[in-house]
Amino acid sequence: MNPMVPTADAIPVSWGYFQALLMITFPIHLLFMNAMLGTTAVSLYACIKGGKTHTRLARDLAKILPFTVAFTINFGVAPLLFLQVIFGHLFYTSSVLMALYWLSVPFILIVAYYAIYIYDFRFESLGRKGAVFLLLALAVFMTIPFIFTNNMTLMLEPRQWTAYFGNRGGAVLNGYKVVVWSRYLHFITGGLAVGGLFVALLGKIKGKRDPQLGELAVRIGMNMFTSLTVLQITIGFWFLTSMPPAVKLPFLGERAESTALLIAGLLIALLALGTGFGRKVLPSVALVVPLVIMMIFIRDEVRALYLKPFFAPDMLDVVPQYSPFLLFAATLMAGIATIGWMLRKTSKLYR
Repeated sequence: MNPMVPTADAIPVSWGYFQALLMITFPIHLLFMNAMLGTTAVSLYACIKGGKTHTRLARDLAKILPFTVAFTINFGVAPLLFLQVIFGHLFYTSSVLMALYWLSVPFILIVAYYAIYIYDFRFESLGRKGAVFLLLALAVFMTIPFIFTNNMTLMLEPRQWTAYFGNRGGAVLNGYKVVVWSRYLHFITGGLAVGGLFVALLGKIKGKRDPQLGELAVRIGMNMFTSLTVLQITIGFWFLTSMPPAVKLPFLGERAESTALLIAGLLIALLALGTGFGRKVLPSVALVVPLVIMMIFIRDEVRALYLKPFFAPDMLDVVPQYSPFLLFAATLMAGIATIGWMLRKTSKLYR
């Protein structure tokens, strides 16, 4: 046991419940985050491009953007909390080591939020100048994942925590490592690719009433999806090879379960790429949703392999307290019902 790793707190029920909730909520957060990235990027492109149809597309996406940001943030809270329940003693340590950057996230996110609202509310008066606000928001949306990537990778490597003794100001970053950059770029390209598919889906829906606008959204979205998916697969191999042998070898045949996960994910990605090149929006969506879920399982396996020398969730002590968990479950169901109602109401804005 590494003396740098603090003792984990006891949990009220078996860790498997929290693990299941983490695996359920995190893909939802990712899908909304991808939609946010895609709508921001395509709206920026359409705003700069100009022209009647591109401007109309930018206007429609401007209406969607505040909702994608709101849902991304709110659905991001749950998986982060479940992560902290299971891996809190690791996550809190890495967060303290890079506290200067970690604590900046809410503040720069507020800046992006304001930029999105200004772009939406003042779309007509801003014209192409609105691209400045979109560029600011997109820069923030791409900076925050870099901060998260640093934290999540630093959490996995307690041996790196000794960097604190040379940097006690909360400014430790893990960004000097190749695996951090490959992981970050794999994440960003995938997010933008799926975001492009989301724009294409919006175009498919909008095309029933406005064929010209719908065709443009589908064309831009599917081109973005296919090109960035090809890039993501390439970066994915770089990401795999940049990981330590103890983590990458199980995916390369050393462990059957890990290898099967990787092969299944790659096959689904190739199938989605095929439907994407054919501009088949709905089949692509039907493949991408399970692909995102598959990526979550691969991510979880990578985390387990990194932490194997230090910690495993089954090491957590359980002090049974079922009533708070049942109250939480009831509140969660009520929250899901409320969010479903909100989604149904907001979806009418784009019809």
